[in-house]
Amino acid sequence: MVAEVVRSGFVEGQHQGSIVALGPDGSLLWSVGSVAEPIFPRSCNKPLQAAAMVRAGLPVRDRLLALACASHSGEPFHLDGVREILSGAGLDESALQTPADWPLDGDARDRWLLSGAARSAVAMNCSGKHAAMLATCVVNGWDTGTYREPDHPLQQHIAAVFAELTGEPVAAVGVDGCGAPLVSSSLRGLARGYSRLVRSDPDSAERAVADAISGFPEYASGTRRDEASLLRAYPGAIGKAGAEACYAVAMPDGAAVALKIADGGGRARPVVMAAALRRLGYDDAVLDEVGTCLLYGGGRPVGEVRAVLPTA
Repeated sequence: MVAEVVRSGFVEGQHQGSIVALGPDGSLLWSVGSVAEPIFPRSCNKPLQAAAMVRAGLPVRDRLLALACASHSGEPFHLDGVREILSGAGLDESALQTPADWPLDGDARDRWLLSGAARSAVAMNCSGKHAAMLATCVVNGWDTGTYREPDHPLQQHIAAVFAELTGEPVAAVGVDGCGAPLVSSSLRGLARGYSRLVRSDPDSAERAVADAISGFPEYASGTRRDEASLLRAYPGAIGKAGAEACYAVAMPDGAAVALKIADGGGRARPVVMAAALRRLGYDDAVLDEVGTCLLYGGGRPVGEVRAVLPTA
């Protein structure tokens, strides 16, 4: 168990999960649950995928590279950025093979619906990654019509670099929600990959990705997201959440945490990450902000989701 659901002083539910914490040198500091078995980290893979694309010649940097790593909120600047990546490659939205969707952000979705717009491929939260994949294909002369296929040169290259950065072979390949290939990693391998991004050499593809995420956290997530709040408080840190309550963070010194809530309960994800970072010795007011998940009754707070981690 890594979190309790407490209402009116009564524990009405629990979340199980696994967590791994690595030191700045990549060594194992502590773990909870199973951290060596393969999982699908879902969108936590995106920064490592982006590093592979930069190695393959993806020309975008800074805010647009952060967008390539994002499960973006669908705010107007996100969609403009996706279109900018595509335009730079001589493409438009019709090249995207993301499923049509609404923006993730509630306010952006409301505005979208009020405008009468339909679901759109560009509004889907993975469109930044897909635009970057297409741009990488254009640079290399690879086919853009089949870029989502696992045997495509792009996806083969991404899988190879992903295995290198995580330090372990890919044990399983699936299909992510956006339709692109999804490769597995253990939580320890995922944390190792994030630590390597932060500790990478200047002028490397990995450094470009780390600088993009840390420098433009709103592009890597959204203006109202807990990931962005955390990264703004710790300049130089990187972090990315994924579906099924996966989450990985690397701090500026290279220390890293990766976790997964077993039941996919997203409400416990930032709460447990905040507790894990506190156990590593980080202490900033932002951890109270992102690590608080209140429960309501009759319109007022009556409980919370709280982390339950061993202290040693």
